[in-house]
Amino acid sequence: MNIVLFDGICNFCNSTVLQIIKYDKANKLKFSSLQSDFGKKTLKSLKMEEDNLNTLIFIKNSNEVYTESTAILEIIKMLQGFPRVLLFFRIFPKKVRDFFYKKFSNNRYKLFGKKENCMIPTKELREKFIDN
Repeated sequence: MNIVLFDGICNFCNSTVLQIIKYDKANKLKFSSLQSDFGKKTLKSLKMEEDNLNTLIFIKNSNEVYTESTAILEIIKMLQGFPRVLLFFRIFPKKVRDFFYKKFSNNRYKLFGKKENCMIPTKELREKFIDN
């Protein structure tokens, strides 16, 4: 299973998840917020801090764990269409990509705002999300 763990109260993160779903034509990805019970349990099993909501986490094939810019690139590899253009960023060293990722991540609430509660998926999207 391929799982994307994201910050469920971040407006930018939620809109990004909706775009990922749009281009996940082969239905390869499942999603859960970092704030959900599943997200918290997963963070604990990965020995990651439960309050670390500043990174996207991608678990590929149930055993490969990616964070930050590498997580984004690994997700994009699984998509079809336009997002694959962003694989261009692989040419930059991980340190450089992650520097910009962290800068953006630390300012995402200021730039895009946040919700009081995690997004509740529509009936059509519910199958893409892991509840607990």
